[in-house]
Amino acid sequence: MGDLNIAHVLDAAREGISGYLEQAYRDGRLDEQLYKSAQARTLPALEAWLIDEAIDKVSPFLKRGVCAAIEQGRWEALVNAYRQSVRFGTGGIRGMMAFDRESILRLKSEGIGAPILKGPNTINDLVLMLTSTGVAKFGRSQNPPFQKVVIGYDSRIRGHDFAALVAQVFLAFDYTVFFFDAPCPYPEVTFAIPCDRVKADVGILISASHNDYRYNGYKLSCANGSQFDARQRDEMYNLFIALARPADIRLCSFRDAGKDRLWFLGGSAPLPDVDYAGREGNLIDMHRLHLDHVKTFLMTPDLPHQQASSPDPLRIGYCAFHGAGRIAVPRLLREVGFRTIRPITVNGLNDLDGMFPSFCSDPGREQQPDPGDPRAADVAAKAFKSQYGSLDEMDILIGTDPDADRCGIVVKVDESRRELYGGKEYALLPADDAWALLLWYRLQREIETHGRVVDADRKFIVLSTTTSDAIVRVARKYGLGAVKTWVGFACLAAAVRDIWDGKWKELAELDEGRVRGDERQMLCHPFVCSAEGLTERRSINVAAMEQSNGFSILGGPPPDNRSLGAGGHVRDKDGTLAALLVAEIAAWAKAHGTTLLELLDERIYLDPDVGLFVNLYEPDPLDGEYPGIEGDRLKKAILRRALGYQQLAMAGDLALGGRKVLSAVIYRTGKYDAIYPATFDFQFPDEGVRFYLDADRLEHVTVRPSGTGNSLRFHIQLHAKPAPGKVLEVKKQLREQGMRIMADLRQKLGAPVR
Repeated sequence: MGDLNIAHVLDAAREGISGYLEQAYRDGRLDEQLYKSAQARTLPALEAWLIDEAIDKVSPFLKRGVCAAIEQGRWEALVNAYRQSVRFGTGGIRGMMAFDRESILRLKSEGIGAPILKGPNTINDLVLMLTSTGVAKFGRSQNPPFQKVVIGYDSRIRGHDFAALVAQVFLAFDYTVFFFDAPCPYPEVTFAIPCDRVKADVGILISASHNDYRYNGYKLSCANGSQFDARQRDEMYNLFIALARPADIRLCSFRDAGKDRLWFLGGSAPLPDVDYAGREGNLIDMHRLHLDHVKTFLMTPDLPHQQASSPDPLRIGYCAFHGAGRIAVPRLLREVGFRTIRPITVNGLNDLDGMFPSFCSDPGREQQPDPGDPRAADVAAKAFKSQYGSLDEMDILIGTDPDADRCGIVVKVDESRRELYGGKEYALLPADDAWALLLWYRLQREIETHGRVVDADRKFIVLSTTTSDAIVRVARKYGLGAVKTWVGFACLAAAVRDIWDGKWKELAELDEGRVRGDERQMLCHPFVCSAEGLTERRSINVAAMEQSNGFSILGGPPPDNRSLGAGGHVRDKDGTLAALLVAEIAAWAKAHGTTLLELLDERIYLDPDVGLFVNLYEPDPLDGEYPGIEGDRLKKAILRRALGYQQLAMAGDLALGGRKVLSAVIYRTGKYDAIYPATFDFQFPDEGVRFYLDADRLEHVTVRPSGTGNSLRFHIQLHAKPAPGKVLEVKKQLREQGMRIMADLRQKLGAPVR
């Protein structure tokens, strides 16, 4: 494309983009800050890409797609593609590959070089090459320099091709690359990085976890499998990724790489349809290594014999939701002795398909393949019934998201409980309940075996602040410490690391994220909210849990900062581990003539030391996020209202759903201030605003924004102490109360169900 054409295209872009922004600002669809930011950044970024000749060498059709969008007058889409770079968070980058279904289908059919609209704010070949160049240079600048990288991908559209492109960048920077030979669970990546057979410095998974089909991402892990800490992340981005230019990109094909520079991770033998570039001998059986490690966390060593000898063994349904768990999860369950595993294959649910065809893809209604979403549970349960004839053919149904780091559990509901679940014969077991049950079970089995919880004074749990306090109560009842962190497994892993490093006292002094008694402290601790029962003896983590269906066990202090914790698992969530451990509980319950729901109600929620907790959660919007730059304004407007209601609450003048709010607190660490600069009238509450409904702070409502996407999360926790025989009645009352609160909250915030 000649200079004259570029000049003509840029003239059209200037007129069209400026006109769109001015009109959107006049109409109130953009606030002043967003308008000025977009005016200042969009056109310079667009021009930089269109005049850069180096781009033509690495992505020859990119400019054709951009020019087509300009010719079609897609001004809003162009603004959203160029007004900023994809936001770099703790775990890497995540965003849309394209804004419309047609472009995603072109990407699927034509490959990663397809001439669709691409920009610095979409996930595309150039952005991934630039990001990888920055990460590679950062690694080479370290002392000692990084040398090894693990790279994987899941079932996202063109995931293999994106991952192979990333690998070519690292090969060109003289890294040794360990490349998964098929779509893999994220926990296998985080396990492989510190594995003795690999000992990599960094790991990357091309995935957008449970987001809808338009998304992809670049999940980044450090040498021990956790996410990079804030200091390293900021250095990596500010000094390397942000400064990377197309001319800096280097590529080395798999065929041209040195023989010992390229290894493959997979199973015990090469796959028949995979090109190993002549390196079939460079194959490490990572599936077996991960599987053998995960098995060590079972509390029932004779599980295979128990299941084999049982006249009615556990029957497990499994739904891969079109993702990478489709082989790994059934393989793991069979390995430990579960004989009746019924994968759901109807509607292509067991096929690798990043279009996620079982979920709605209509514009504005795009659904996520999230195993923690009740609507995904409906998809799985209805498909199971269609394939196997009846839900009586399973005891539990396990689902994992596309990269299998999250696990959801569907349970059958007996007739006495169905009123609680809209009359359905099945229900999604919320992660709050699943993790409370999992912790209780593991502690009870210790007591059965040893007469006590061994080394209870050394053990502790970590959970995010939006996860149920039922788990804290169970932990404290059995003598364990409990640490609440901000949302995200990076915070959970960082809290465990600090405790391993002897920094327990600093964490023990925190309340609501601030040091007790220090009213001048404006910003909260970067990753911890509060702690209970934390002493210098605490050093063994027995559970790390999130409301968003993430779970792991981090163990005791590691031998070095490149290893897993002693007796622990990966430092990020693992849906395959969670699936196994919940299946173990279900087998134990069935052998004892009970169910998961009955155990939960009778052994946890009727315990006077715990009480009944009902936790409700809704995303806003229900699907995806508010689109683009105009969605930014919507999110900020909702947060402004939440901050205003916090002031009303502190003045004693707020009620939600008929419940008086007694106090409120703003959770703000400042970690997203670079994205949302603080002004005199708005400081971004990155960890949310919480409204307390009781003096004990066990009942509360939390409004929490996403930092890198245009969405919010609404959480409600209610508590009661029901009498025996009244659990279901009280649970129904609390749920109804919670729904009233949720409806009132949405009305007040201007966030109706969409």
